[in-house]
Formats: sequence, C-alpha cells, structure tokens
Amino acid sequence: MKLVEGKKALIFGLANNRSIAWGIAQALHEHGAELGFSYGIPQLERRVKPLAEQLGVGFVEMCDVTKDADIDAVFAKAADHFGQIDILVHSVAFAKQEDLSGRFVDTSRDGFAMAMDISAYSLVAMAQRARPLMANGGSIMSLTYYGSEKVMPHYNVMGVAKAALEASTRYLAADLGPEGIRVNAISAGPIKTLAAAGIAGFRKMLAYAESKNPLRRNVDQDEVGRTALWLASDLSSGVTGEVIYVDAGYHILGMPDAVGEE
Repeated sequence: MKLVEGKKALIFGLANNRSIAWGIAQALHEHGAELGFSYGIPQLERRVKPLAEQLGVGFVEMCDVTKDADIDAVFAKAADHFGQIDILVHSVAFAKQEDLSGRFVDTSRDGFAMAMDISAYSLVAMAQRARPLMANGGSIMSLTYYGSEKVMPHYNVMGVAKAALEASTRYLAADLGPEGIRVNAISAGPIKTLAAAGIAGFRKMLAYAESKNPLRRNVDQDEVGRTALWLASDLSSGVTGEVIYVDAGYHILGMPDAVGEE
C-alpha cells in the first residue's frame, strides 16, 4: 500500500544526495507522492537538478527564503503546477560560520537575526503561502535538532533558532489545526550532511552519540525519511504540534556515563 498516493509535496532545502531532505523525498516518492523541489542558492542547481531527474520531478525552483518576493513566486508557480499541495517540508537552516565556531555570548546582532530569519521565520512565511493551497488540509513539517533544548558544542545561535522553530511549530499547529493542517517537527540525531560539516568537532559528536545512545548507533536520512512519510500520511492524522525524535533515543538520557559503578 502506498501511503501518500496522489498527494503533492513541496520540499524546501534540498542540497545534495546526503541531505535529510533527499531521504524525505525518496520516501515520499516511493509511496506515490508527486514532488516539487526548492533549493537556496544558485550553486546548488547542478546538484539538485540531477536528483530531480532521478525521481522524475518537473518542478524545481530556487528560493531565497529571506525574500518575500522569492517565496511568493515559488508558491505561485506551485499553485499553477500542482493546483494544490498536501505536504510541505521545511528543511532550511543557516548561521554564519563565525557564530558557530566561538561562544554563543559573542554572537553578532546581524548573525542572530540572519539565523532566526532563515532557520525559523521562513517556516512561518512558507506556512502563510501554503495555507491557501491546502484547502483540503495538509501536513507541514520541519527539521530540528536536540541543540534546541540542551546546550551542544558549537551549535550556539543555531540552537536558539531551532528553539524558535519548535515554538513556531506549536503556534502554527494551533492556528492551522481548525483548517485540517497539521504542523510538526522532526528532531533528527546527528547525520553527515552539508550543513553538519559547518559545525566544528562534528565527527567527534557523531562518534559520541553512537557510543552513548540507547541503540548504540547513529540514524540515517532514510530513517528520518520514513518518519516524514508517516507524518505526511493519514497514519498520523491525529498528530500535530509535536517534535518527533529520530535520534536513536539520545534525547532520553540525562547522564550518559554511569557514575559510581565499581
């Protein structure tokens, strides 16, 4: 049985075949969804276009999510192309490298504003435009990380932006729920992506998570993709305003190393 047969999905933030967005795209495609892709900067076109061709995706648009005109244009084109959309995937985040490598206390004003705009407000902006195209209800989802709740090395302003993203998820879920639109977030464990490469010491974080989490392994983009599929499908019809963890259980731990053992 195909879980999203005939549904139309718009995915923002595809960068390459190691993107979490790509894992989501593959899962939705496998279960019958018609897809549209958006990427953030011109340099990514050469990576995204071949992926679109691989899945037979005919809708591929660049979008600078800091510009309302760009977002308006993409959703206008989506309306023309799809008629309506059922699924919106927000896999967009950015912070200045210097604001991730030092201390959070040294975050610049413009760096803070940029991280919040791109990583959090863009979800609100997309939801505003998606709402008229979801007349029959729909599922909106974003990607977050545990650094929104607990301090993680070198995550800094991105952790604050992800906290805002998660709060926005709850407020959007409350606003849009009466219209049958569900809004959720997936909190994925560390995965080797283009974005993760910008976090200092990421490889050590990856190894540490693998050695301490309950499953003693890291998750991959396919596991996140299957969770997104569930959120996109009617199997999760009663779920909204939630942060769903796909992190091999790391978030349940208080003190990973045993204390007092002989």
